[in-house]
Amino acid sequence: MYSIAIDGPAGAGKSTIAKSLSKKLGFVYIDTGAMYRAVALFFLEKGIKESDDERIDKLLADLDISIKYVNGEQRVFLNNIDVSSKLRLEEIGKLASKFSAVKSVREKLVALQRKLAERENVVMDGRDIGTVVLPDADLKIYLCASSGVRARRRYLELIEKGFDKSTLNEGEIEAEIIKRDEADMNREISPLKQADDAYYLDTSDMTLEEVVSKILDMVKEER
Repeated sequence: MYSIAIDGPAGAGKSTIAKSLSKKLGFVYIDTGAMYRAVALFFLEKGIKESDDERIDKLLADLDISIKYVNGEQRVFLNNIDVSSKLRLEEIGKLASKFSAVKSVREKLVALQRKLAERENVVMDGRDIGTVVLPDADLKIYLCASSGVRARRRYLELIEKGFDKSTLNEGEIEAEIIKRDEADMNREISPLKQADDAYYLDTSDMTLEEVVSKILDMVKEER
């Protein structure tokens, strides 16, 4: 099996690039961020906070997350219910970052992600794929972009999804991204960082097509 690990901060374009790359290569795309968002949604609906270790550990046994593909699109199922449409809400994203720092949550999802990579050729994106989840990945990429560029991308993404422009503020989005970066890079368990053997790609001034083309060239060189 061949595995490609794509890491980077929020808004760097990981998911969009990983999806496009997986389609061109015929690989399975695994959005680990969506899996953590599903966990956050699960505990939010249960009224459980990330600090409640005892209740989290108890309920994890009843938590089942699966990824299926419907018409070529990844769908995330939480205890057999498709929750994909709920996972991109800003509130869920903030909670996902908090729950991803919980040791028992991370251990459960990392084990699941590794099993997926053992069965298929995969493009997997997240915060610690190349450093923790798939340390022996065949190709590792670390994507980054300035906080301003990432805020702009997020702003346009939300508008495209139907959010009212009057309720959005790019400055606030950028501030939230910077705050998220600090939390992800400074957390005790699996902090966001570039793997020693990962290629660094700043996508601030690159189009999607340019980034994907660059990575495809890397795949050809590495295989």
